[in-house]
Amino acid sequence: MTYRRLDVVVHLVTVMRGGLFAVLMAFAFVFSGCVSPSVDTLSMLEDDDSEQTNEPCNGLLILCQRTYDNVTFPETHNAFSTHQDGIYYPASNHQTGLDAQWDAGMRAFMIDTHYETLGDERVDSVRLCHGDDDRGFSPCTYGNVDSVSWLSNLQGKMDEHPRDVVTLLVENYVQPDHLLAVFEQANLYEKVYIHTLNSPWPTLLEMIDQGTNLVVFWEQNSDASHPWIHDFLTHSWTTNFAEENTEDMTCDLLRGDVEQEVFHMNNWLRGPLGLSDPSRGDEANDVGFLVQRATECWQQHGKRPTFIAVDWWEDGDVVAAALAINQLESVSS
Repeated sequence: MTYRRLDVVVHLVTVMRGGLFAVLMAFAFVFSGCVSPSVDTLSMLEDDDSEQTNEPCNGLLILCQRTYDNVTFPETHNAFSTHQDGIYYPASNHQTGLDAQWDAGMRAFMIDTHYETLGDERVDSVRLCHGDDDRGFSPCTYGNVDSVSWLSNLQGKMDEHPRDVVTLLVENYVQPDHLLAVFEQANLYEKVYIHTLNSPWPTLLEMIDQGTNLVVFWEQNSDASHPWIHDFLTHSWTTNFAEENTEDMTCDLLRGDVEQEVFHMNNWLRGPLGLSDPSRGDEANDVGFLVQRATECWQQHGKRPTFIAVDWWEDGDVVAAALAINQLESVSS
C-alpha cells in the first residue's frame, strides 16, 4: 500500500466520525484497490430498535463481534504524566490528562506505579510517577498523581460508557497486593477480564456483556496469585520505541512473545537526552503516517496492531488513525 493511496481515507477520517462516514470509507478503500471493506453498512443503517447488538462497541458496530486481539485501540504512553496533572517536561509526555484523552477516544493507557517515597511501602503511598527507582530516590519527586483518584476517574468513565473495552499497561514498582488494593479502592477490580495464556480472546461484546471490559497488563513476571494482571511479555509483545526519526520505526519485535496475537505498536520519537520529543508530535502522530505504518505491521505479522501508543497525543490524530485501521478487514501489498 502506498502513502498516496491513503489520502482519501485520511481526509475522511479526520473530518467525519459517524453517519455516512462508514459507507464513504468503504467506497474509498474499494476504489483504491488496496484493502477489502469491512464496514457493515446495512447494520449501521438499520433502525436503532432492531437489536441491542446494534449498539456500537468502542464506537463501531463492527467491533462488537471482533475479538479483543483483532481491534486496534489508541493508547497514551504515560497517560498520567501530563502538564495538566502537574508533571512538566522533561518528565511529562502529554499536555492534557485523562478527561481530555477519554473524551477524544483514547481507550488504552500506560501508567507507572511507584511508592511516593522509597522505603515507605504502604498502599496509601502508591502514586503514578514517571521514571524508575534506580537513581536511589523515587521518581515521584518529579511530580506524581494519586493512583486511587486517577483510577477512580477511569472507573467513572467506564460506568458512563459501558460499551467500551479499556486496557491498562502498568509499569509496576509496588507490591502486587498493593496494586490490587488500589484497584479495589477505585472499584475497578470487579471489571477486570482474566485471560488464559494461549486461549482465544473473547469478542468485545462478550467482554461487555460479562461486565469484564477492563484488561490489565504489567511489565513484570507472571504472578500466579494475581492472574488478573497479565504478564506483558508472555501475553503480548511490543515494537521498539523512542526512535530518532520516523523512518527508523519498524514493526520488528523488541520484547515479548511474537507468537501472541496482542501487540503494541509503539510510536513516539526521542529528543534530547533520549527523552520524548515534544516538538515532533505532529510528525509522529500524523494520521497518514500512522495508518501507513499500522498497515505495514499488519502485512508483516498477519494481524492489525492491537495498540497504537503515542506521546503528545494532542498532536496529529491517533484516534482517527485507529478508526481507519478498524474499518479494514484485510490489507494487501
